[in-house]
Amino acid sequence: MQKLPSAQVQARVQELLDLVELGGLASRKVHELSGGERQRVALARSLAPAPRLLMLDEPLGSLDRALRESLQNQVRRILKEVGVTSIYVTHDRDEAFTMADRLIFMNHGRIIQTGTPEEAVANPADGFVARTLGFKNVLPGVVIDDGEALKIECSVGLITAPKPPGSGTEKGSEITLLVDESGISMSGISADKTPDGNLLQGVVIERVFRGDRYEVRVQVGKGELYCHAVAGAASGPAQSGQSVTLAFNPSSVRVLQGGN
Repeated sequence: MQKLPSAQVQARVQELLDLVELGGLASRKVHELSGGERQRVALARSLAPAPRLLMLDEPLGSLDRALRESLQNQVRRILKEVGVTSIYVTHDRDEAFTMADRLIFMNHGRIIQTGTPEEAVANPADGFVARTLGFKNVLPGVVIDDGEALKIECSVGLITAPKPPGSGTEKGSEITLLVDESGISMSGISADKTPDGNLLQGVVIERVFRGDRYEVRVQVGKGELYCHAVAGAASGPAQSGQSVTLAFNPSSVRVLQGGN
């Protein structure tokens, strides 16, 4: 930009300010801009030399949640409009879902998994990816029966899971399980175990209100499981210290091929 004629520089500056919707603020001082406006100015500055590849390292991390969420869609629109390939670094799952066409999961400098957000949620490569995506019921276990369905012994007890294609789940194999918390139903009444279902007894450790639901943490055997309870029910979910039964179908259990 420094080698361009002054008029061309001014035109480029105005073009970029218009792009980030700050065209009317060109004369403002830095201290007169809000946090969100400063971030958009920083984005405009990075786009000034028309890069072929843009790397953004948690650019919205210093902003409060409401402002960060409002800017995510704006930044995505701007990057799409410019058409520049961008690598966007974030540790926030929801921000990654909003911004990304494709996700890259890295652990200790090594790429673990790539794919669309939908692909990652449907099939996490390993326990690290599952936890990064917000899944909490990630459990190590040992296969004790590898018939039509797997029987797996883990810290919360014996769990039945669908048998995945391929190898690595033979009897005696150490594997990692993902139990989807949204697939677990909780009851204060004991029930008999069905032939093909999972039924575990536990004690509520805590419950946390999440707006539209409660997140309930339950001590089961030597481990813990998280489940969801719908908010708004007259009695609410079980209280801390209450004994409960957790029931879930084998279809709510996934075997993660990449381990912990």
